[in-house]
Amino acid sequence: MDNKSKIDNKSKIDNKSKIDNKSKIDNKSKIDNKSKIDNKSKIDNKYKRRTDYSLIFEDHPEFRPNLTPKEILQMGSFGGTYFRPIYSSVNNKNYKNQHKEFEKYGWFENMDVSKYVTSSVCRPSINKYKVKAGSSLRAWEESGWIKPIDPYGWFQWYCRFYCGRRSNDDERQISRWNKYAGEKAGRYRRRLINMCIKQNKKFNDYSVSPVIRQGLLHWGYQLNKKDYDNHKKSLGL
Repeated sequence: MDNKSKIDNKSKIDNKSKIDNKSKIDNKSKIDNKSKIDNKSKIDNKYKRRTDYSLIFEDHPEFRPNLTPKEILQMGSFGGTYFRPIYSSVNNKNYKNQHKEFEKYGWFENMDVSKYVTSSVCRPSINKYKVKAGSSLRAWEESGWIKPIDPYGWFQWYCRFYCGRRSNDDERQISRWNKYAGEKAGRYRRRLINMCIKQNKKFNDYSVSPVIRQGLLHWGYQLNKKDYDNHKKSLGL
């Protein structure tokens, strides 16, 4: 075999190798992109809704938030600080980048994560109702509400529950939600509606207790007309 033939053969092998490698990379990229789309689609379509827009968790029908974790974050919550770096006195451990657990679901699309999700500086101005609502992590820890399984608190639990995790803390956390925002026992949901009625304001008049509204948002609930009307009817109004 002459030198030209050897060079031609080597060139063909090199070109074939480049094409094969490019094909593998392209296929891997397609698979990775498809995986991201599939993960997002599966979560977005995981749960159906009732006519009052509450989510249906078939294994826990008593739990009826009407906002998904993504909606809570995208609407503007926690002053942008929920998944900030923390020190957990419950677990005696530092945590950071805990939001990455949920990146594959597309919850942070078109968001400045450093400002709206992981900031160490609370900015009430980025909240939907432009106010600060809720207690500090230390206050929750000292009250005994934080358990080792979810060191950030209720919303972290909800994110994981929504994504399919089930744990021995579910009943407690669902009970907390019902006492905060549930139809019958939810003290803040009922208080907000009663305030609207007393002030003769519509359910979506945000001048009526923006702090309660923001707090309810953090707990996965936004007052709607159907819930407002049902509560009025239960009062005989």
